[in-house]
Amino acid sequence: MAARGPALFDDLARSIAPAVYGCEAVKKAILLMLMGGVHKTTKEGINLRGDINIAVIGDPSSAKSQLLKYVSGFLPRAVYTSGKASTAAGLTASVVREPENNEFAIEAGALMLADNGICCIDEFDKMDVSDQVAIHEAMEQQTISISKAGIQATLNARTAILAAANPMHGRYDKSQPLKKNINLPPAILSRFDLLHVMIDELTEEEDGRIAAHIVALHKDPTATIAQAPFTMEKLQRYIKYARAIKPRLSAPAQQALVRSFKRLRGDDAAPGSHSAYRITVRQLEALVRLSEAMARVYLSPVVTGEHVAEAAKLLKASILKVDVSDLNMDEDDLAADMAANMAQQDPDFSDMMNQHNVPHEQQPAAADDVDMADADHEQQENVPPPGGDGNVQQPEKQASQQGKQQQQEQQQQKRSTNISAEKYEFIKNMLLRRLWENQQEQERQQAAAADGEMDVDGAAATPLHKSGTVQKELVDWYLEKQLQRGVIKSFEAAETEYDLVFKVINHMYRKEGLVTVTGAPKKQPNEDDESFRNRFMKERRLALSPNFVPE
Repeated sequence: MAARGPALFDDLARSIAPAVYGCEAVKKAILLMLMGGVHKTTKEGINLRGDINIAVIGDPSSAKSQLLKYVSGFLPRAVYTSGKASTAAGLTASVVREPENNEFAIEAGALMLADNGICCIDEFDKMDVSDQVAIHEAMEQQTISISKAGIQATLNARTAILAAANPMHGRYDKSQPLKKNINLPPAILSRFDLLHVMIDELTEEEDGRIAAHIVALHKDPTATIAQAPFTMEKLQRYIKYARAIKPRLSAPAQQALVRSFKRLRGDDAAPGSHSAYRITVRQLEALVRLSEAMARVYLSPVVTGEHVAEAAKLLKASILKVDVSDLNMDEDDLAADMAANMAQQDPDFSDMMNQHNVPHEQQPAAADDVDMADADHEQQENVPPPGGDGNVQQPEKQASQQGKQQQQEQQQQKRSTNISAEKYEFIKNMLLRRLWENQQEQERQQAAAADGEMDVDGAAATPLHKSGTVQKELVDWYLEKQLQRGVIKSFEAAETEYDLVFKVINHMYRKEGLVTVTGAPKKQPNEDDESFRNRFMKERRLALSPNFVPE
C-alpha cells in the first residue's frame, strides 16, 4: 500500500464506506479520525488528547447515518447511539444499586464503552442541552468525573466522537452562518476538530451520477462495493499497523504549522470574509493532530511540511464560506449627486492614476462622426411611415417620451447601487481599519501633548485641534492600496471604485451608524450649491462611532 505514493491517501479515503457516493472530504476526515493523533502527557501530568472529533452537519438524505453506521462496524470498540434517545447518564456513566449486595456501583455509558475507540452519535442536535453539557469534559480532557451516592471517581473516556446533526430549518441555508443553521452551543462546536457541512446541491450532472450509483448498488451490491481500492479487511490491518507509529514533529513541520495557523487566522479576519465558524487556538491543536494522522497515513515516523499542508487544506475545506446576497444601497438624491462623477472633478485623482501608469480607456469617436451619426439617425426617424402624411410630430413626441424614460432610469440607477456583500465588507473593513489606526495615532499624540512629551523631531507635541480623518484622504488611501495590489486596471475602473467608496462611506454613516462626522467645511461666499456639496463630501472629517467595537 505504501508504494502507491501520493495517491495512497485518496485510495484509502475512497475505501471508506464505498456504498456511499462522493463525500470525499468527509471520508478523508473519517480516515484521519481512524488514524488518530499522538497522545501526549506533559511533565505536570496534563494529558493532551490525540483523538480527532468530527461533526457532520448536512441536509436530509446526505448519507450521514450511513457513514456513522459504517464507522461503528469498522472498529471493534466503536459504539453507535442516537442523541434523541441518549441522556447524560447514558453517555457518560451512572450509579446504580446492585441487587446482590445492595451496594452502589458505577455503570459505564457509551463514552466509557468506546474507550480507545470511536463513539458515533447520530441526531446530535436533538439532544437536550443538559445532556450535551455532560460530554464537555469527555471531549476535551477525555475523562468522566462522577460524584454520586458517596462515590467519587474519575474514569477514562479516551474516545473520538463522530457526531451527525441536521440543520434547524430542514435544509442548510448557505446565506446564514453555521451558528444560525444548527442548534448547538459554541462550547460544543469549538471542541470539534473538523466541522463538515454536507449540502444537497441541485445539479443535473451530479444527480445523474448519484442515481446511477444507487441503482447499480441495488442491482449488484457486491460488485459495486468491490470497486473500492481496498477491502475492509485490508483497510483494518493497515490502520492497525499505522496506529503503532508515533510520529514526531520536525522543525519544518513546526514552522509550517505556525504559518498555516497565521494564514487561517488572517483569512478569517480578512475584510469581506464570511466563514462558518471562527478560527481559534483549538484549531491549531486540531491541525497538529491532523498532521500526525496524515504522517500515519504514509507510515512516516516524522511529520513533514507536506503533511501539514495537506492537513491545513483539509481543515480549510471544512470551513464553509457563507453566501451573502448582494447589498442594495439606496441613496437619496443629495448623496447620489455628491458621489456622481467626483473622480472627474478631482485633480489629484488623475495624478494618482498617472503615477501608477493606469491606461486610459478607448477614446470615443470623433465629434464629426458623432454628429454625422446623429444626423443620419435623426433623418431616419423623421422619415414618414409608408402611407403616412409625412407628419413628423409623432416621432418627435416618441423621442421626447423615450428621453424622459431614459432620464428616469438614470436617476433611479444613480440613487440605487447594487454591490456584492463581499465587496461591501471588504471596503467597509478597510476603511474602518484605517480610521481605527488614525484614531489610535491621534490619541497617542494627544496623550503625548498632555504629558508634555517630545515628538520624533525633538519639538514639543502640540494638541490636536481637529479629530477624525478627512474623507478625501481616506478615499485616496484606499485607492492607493488598490493600485498597489494591481486590482485597478483602467481609468474607468478607478472612477467606478472612487464613486463606490463615497457611497459606501455614506451608507456606513446614514444606515449602519459606524462612523460619525466630527467636522465639516463651511460654505464660502459666492460658492454655488453643487461645488459646496462636492467639497463638503471631500473635506468633512470622519471618525469611528462611539458604539463601534473593533474585533
